[in-house]
Amino acid sequence: MVKNASIDGEWTVVLPSKRRQGRRKPKPKIHEEEEEEEKPWKSDDLEIDPQRQARVKQKMENSIKKVESSKFYTTFLEQLKCPEVADQFRLVLGAETQLQMVMYGIGSIESYESPRFQLSIAILMKREFDWVGNIEVFDPVLSATESSVLESLGCTVLSVNEQARREALKPTLFFMPHCEANLYNNLLQANWRMDRLSKIALFGNSFQMYEEQVTLDPAVIRATKRIIAARRITSEFAIETVSDDYFPAFHDSSWHFFSSCLDSELPLLVSEGL
Repeated sequence: MVKNASIDGEWTVVLPSKRRQGRRKPKPKIHEEEEEEEKPWKSDDLEIDPQRQARVKQKMENSIKKVESSKFYTTFLEQLKCPEVADQFRLVLGAETQLQMVMYGIGSIESYESPRFQLSIAILMKREFDWVGNIEVFDPVLSATESSVLESLGCTVLSVNEQARREALKPTLFFMPHCEANLYNNLLQANWRMDRLSKIALFGNSFQMYEEQVTLDPAVIRATKRIIAARRITSEFAIETVSDDYFPAFHDSSWHFFSSCLDSELPLLVSEGL
């Protein structure tokens, strides 16, 4: 069940890219992804421009200040601190003291406000909670200049495109706002056993919305089959965007936590979800 869910506007199976501004959403799109090995990634923009670097850093500092003083952030923190959500994080942590944060698909922090807001939330969470550990970031659109700014803000920029297939061998917060369905599916597939799913806190597109809007399109079914299957073992807490300023960056986003079931039941869930 989704707690405090709010549906604002039309839902698409794959949310639009970070370039979208406002509430208009394009037609559903599924990214067809071929199986391939993880490989080192290099941006096409390999030079660090000091002037651009200073401008991007200033944009990020302004964004962090704006988010920190907003009603949206106050509401966001209140949700994280409420007993129901805080207990879920404690379960994910187990005997550990910190959750590693991994951010996929953040987008261009130089070009668009939504990625800056999303990164700001991640940085502010790390400052607010001592249980948030190191922040690792990957997006193929990031330039060398943007990567240098991320590193100056305390983040580590990954050199390998993991395609969201990282195994949660330790408690991990996957921060994936508005990623394509394929990436959530990859993450679930890589961790499709309870000793790993139980170590995951996931921030991203609402799984309930995927389930409600699933179609008979074979590409959509392939991209969402584990998302739909995981719904039965997912506790979902919807984010309140509060103001229009933060709607493009956070609409239809939720926290997801995975409850215990027998490993032998997981393949059955996928089979029934096809």
